[in-house]
Amino acid sequence: MANDGSTRHLISLDDLDDGTLRDIVERGAAHARRAGGPASTASSRPAGTPGATLAGTVVGIYFRRTSTRTRTAFTSGALRLGAGVIAYGPGDLQLNTGESSDDTGRVLSGMLDVLVARTADDPTEMRVWARQHRMAVVNAMSADEHPTQALADLTTLTLRFGSVDGLRVLYVGEGNNTASALTRGLSRYPGVHLELRTPPGYGLAPEVHRRAAATAARGAVVRERHDLAELPKDVDVVYTTRWQTTGTSKPDADWREVFAPFQVTAEVMALAPRAVFMHDLPAHRGEEVSAEVLDGPTAIAFDQAENKMYSAMAVLEWCRGTY
Repeated sequence: MANDGSTRHLISLDDLDDGTLRDIVERGAAHARRAGGPASTASSRPAGTPGATLAGTVVGIYFRRTSTRTRTAFTSGALRLGAGVIAYGPGDLQLNTGESSDDTGRVLSGMLDVLVARTADDPTEMRVWARQHRMAVVNAMSADEHPTQALADLTTLTLRFGSVDGLRVLYVGEGNNTASALTRGLSRYPGVHLELRTPPGYGLAPEVHRRAAATAARGAVVRERHDLAELPKDVDVVYTTRWQTTGTSKPDADWREVFAPFQVTAEVMALAPRAVFMHDLPAHRGEEVSAEVLDGPTAIAFDQAENKMYSAMAVLEWCRGTY
């Protein structure tokens, strides 16, 4: 396995500088355009198939939690770029019999070029695996952040609007790992306005706000409230996620009553007539979003899901330094 010093890890969007963040997003959008993917601007045209930029690369896919989109996106994306793939289920590695994370990472790094992992725990274990520089480690979702989801979202926005700069986004729902990553990503684009409306007691962690403020681009604004009064009407995007995040539980037994007002309905969308609707999926119609919205003409959630594959391709190429 070659080690040319170009291996890079993606544990958090905070690991990326502004230029790298934009490069990965633009690369994902380029893959989508080349394939004739969804949600492209009118000027986008298919331009053939991707090259085998990952030929000879072996990608490990290790998911301890359920996944449809992210696992399939990285598997399909790796195969399309010429890589081989080894998939591990939650009970497959000797971590279950007491092997240390450090030893596991050392072993895998001698055989894999990239490890894409979903633990749904804090990212400490992934940081342990990333101590070496032979195998790239990609966070496919941890408890506090879903960085590859945000990259897919930014790719979708780029395809839909031509640029993320200056967009106005309304997020409605829990301040979960998707919201955390979305905040970290959007705040890095000039002029972006992100307004989050989260249920009381279920907002973003203060550290996410602090980090977004510290890295915010010129003119970028992030605000959070815990009600649905005076919703902004001049937004380009309304975004939500399901109420029950993968691998988590709510501390409050009556949490559904707290979340109930934070549903994206046709009435909410009518307040922002030019907005598209986004959802990271899976969705629960009648909970966080009405069927009328999710299955309606303004929704681009399933385009967003497909774009996750093109974004995953860009992440894998960046990790290996092949573009």
